[in-house]
Amino acid sequence: MMGLTLVVWIVLYVRRIRYLVLKRIDPQTLKTPENAVAVIPEVTNYPANNLKNLFELPVLFYALCLFLFVTNSVDATYIVAAWVFVAFRALHSFIHCTTNHVMNRFRSYMVAALALWFMVIRAALQIVW
Repeated sequence: MMGLTLVVWIVLYVRRIRYLVLKRIDPQTLKTPENAVAVIPEVTNYPANNLKNLFELPVLFYALCLFLFVTNSVDATYIVAAWVFVAFRALHSFIHCTTNHVMNRFRSYMVAALALWFMVIRAALQIVW
């Protein structure tokens, strides 16, 4: 997940800087996110939107992974679910940064989210029981 976040961050800045240089736009015009949206085309901003998204559910994933490691609770089921989460988040990011087809993006997001919520609920139940 951290590698994915780094790749999206790089894509974001490569696209934005290239656009600003090619269009000779003064970076000062991008003082706020609202200004950036007004100046930079939507397709160039896809990675920016995806990067924001990578700081939502993935943060819960990081915390859960740490919890599972510290409590020595990692097993094959968690590992498979974690890889499902990561794979479908990577697919989600790819879609979000390229075609941005909403339904395909949603489907990949939902599979990843369900894998994560499965892990969270399973961990919570293991604590309770």
